[in-house]
Amino acid sequence: MSKKLLVYLIPSLIVGAVAWFALRPSGAHAVRVGEAVPDFNLPLLTGPSGRTVSLADFRGRVLVLNFWATWCPPCVEEAPSLEAFAERVRPLGVEVIGASECYDCSKDEDPATLTAFINKFSITYPIARDASRALATRYGTLQFPETYIIDRHGRLAEKIIGAWDWNDPRMLSFVRELAQPGRQLASN
Repeated sequence: MSKKLLVYLIPSLIVGAVAWFALRPSGAHAVRVGEAVPDFNLPLLTGPSGRTVSLADFRGRVLVLNFWATWCPPCVEEAPSLEAFAERVRPLGVEVIGASECYDCSKDEDPATLTAFINKFSITYPIARDASRALATRYGTLQFPETYIIDRHGRLAEKIIGAWDWNDPRMLSFVRELAQPGRQLASN
């Protein structure tokens, strides 16, 4: 490598490293299985106007929190099976919440685009907005979709990265077991 290139490369690397440490969220780490998940309070896009949803609303029930976006092909692929799953587990006291992410805000801030997506896939579970991606960041979400299965005590039972076939009987069995009163994670 030439000395001239090194003169530019080394300062650039130093500036890049300093910027990375300065701009990354302080103290943030991906939530691990068995840990308490961060609380949240997000505005709902579906239902009565001005309504919000929080983690406290689901204490005593299993919550499946799915971070997704309309512009995300794997999210679109996953939507029908997640809706079918939500319908199947609702009688067990398990709730599914979709958290719409705003990365390409031109699409996910447009109510018509979101409504069209919800209607296209006949989504009946509540959809909330995480417009600033603050909650996704606090949970340690790196790609979409990412889903967090939260036990009845507010602890992470499982994290699923990427699209999942929610019709998989193993998932239904896992969630059914988790929803039973008195059941806790084996690691607790």
